[in-house]
Amino acid sequence: MSTASTRLPEGRYGRSADERADRTLKIVGAVLGAGLLVLIGWFAYHYVGGNKISAEVIAFETSATEVKVHLEVRKDAGASGYCTLRSQAEDGAEVGRRDFHFDGDATRIDKVVTLRTTSRGTTAELLGCHAN
Repeated sequence: MSTASTRLPEGRYGRSADERADRTLKIVGAVLGAGLLVLIGWFAYHYVGGNKISAEVIAFETSATEVKVHLEVRKDAGASGYCTLRSQAEDGAEVGRRDFHFDGDATRIDKVVTLRTTSRGTTAELLGCHAN
């Protein structure tokens, strides 16, 4: 005696539950992927487009109680903000830190900033600049 197959004939009764679930998962995955791309694009736009200030240390001169830093800041006209500078001793300990604030319509600021130090500083480092 043989047993009859319990499978339904293909195509006769519509899609199976597995095929419907697969299609739903594909749609959900596509929507989530598109949302992730939009989010990454938004962050990238604000990171690149929102960064209106750049600066660099041109030179520095050290002494026993201070470090004079020649700083050049480039910014959009009318932008205001601050740059943080620091000096370290030979052993790596931080001996001085200062925020240099700026504003106005100039697009380039060339300034010598003095950092008071607790001991002899051997470096002058620009930690970063931020818009207000």
